[in-house]
Amino acid sequence: MVSEAHQETNDRPIIGVLAQEVSRSYPNRTSYIAASYIKFLESAGARVVPVRINLSPEEYQTLFSSINGVLIPGGAASIYSSGYQRAAQFFFEAAIEANKGGDYFPVWGTCLGFEQMMYLTSGERILSRTNTTGIALPLNFTNDANSSRLFQGFPAELMEALSSEPLTENSHKWSVTTSTYNSIDKLSKFYKVLSTNNDGKIEFLSTIEAYDYPIYATQWHPEKNPFEWRRPYYPHSRSAIQMTFYMAEFFVNEAKKNFHKFASEEEERDALIYNYSPVYAQPSSIFEQIYFFD
Repeated sequence: MVSEAHQETNDRPIIGVLAQEVSRSYPNRTSYIAASYIKFLESAGARVVPVRINLSPEEYQTLFSSINGVLIPGGAASIYSSGYQRAAQFFFEAAIEANKGGDYFPVWGTCLGFEQMMYLTSGERILSRTNTTGIALPLNFTNDANSSRLFQGFPAELMEALSSEPLTENSHKWSVTTSTYNSIDKLSKFYKVLSTNNDGKIEFLSTIEAYDYPIYATQWHPEKNPFEWRRPYYPHSRSAIQMTFYMAEFFVNEAKKNFHKFASEEEERDALIYNYSPVYAQPSSIFEQIYFFD
């Protein structure tokens, strides 16, 4: 377990966001990151480095030693065998080892990232089909939510809104059911469940945090509310936008507890997302803007 007591903070945090394979034909493009994840982190005072797929372990290790946290985003890549999966596994395992040694390194997973982390933790294919593709839901908080690291800084009125209004957008076909979580010690001893949801038949985990590490995940999408507009079920209310900010601020503040840095200013500049330009996505896309990589 790592200590949360930090006298200093790193007020120039840089967070890595994993890329993943493109799911349709884009000429000369092999991977992408939805721009909403970048904006999510930038809105709370972080800079972003794209984590490209299919780099060598040595390249990933250098990058890990240079950034202050990592976000594993949602999408459609395989969590069992893909460039996304291999990068996620490297950074997830490196983060656990770093934290064991007292090097505070936070990890965040969203939707597919949530599912990826649950597979990496359990080592088993444990996902169940749920009817959750395109719906906003209120959260069913557990008794652990109010004492959690993740939600402890949220205003009471926002917690009330989260529990009573459909503020969290779900775009997933697969979930980890509550019964599966309770039956697998590798999950129940590693993660604290902060909220669940129900598709009408099946109860599934929707927000988790690790007991002993700064590792967090949501099966829903906190980044979509302010930055994505292409689906009618994306929430845009005042409380929905406020929620996104508090989620982003929390994770960026976690990254401020890490003091990794690039070997030089030149290496840092060359790695940042500013070297790439987002494109306005095709009308059929669920994203407004996308960063593509060769």
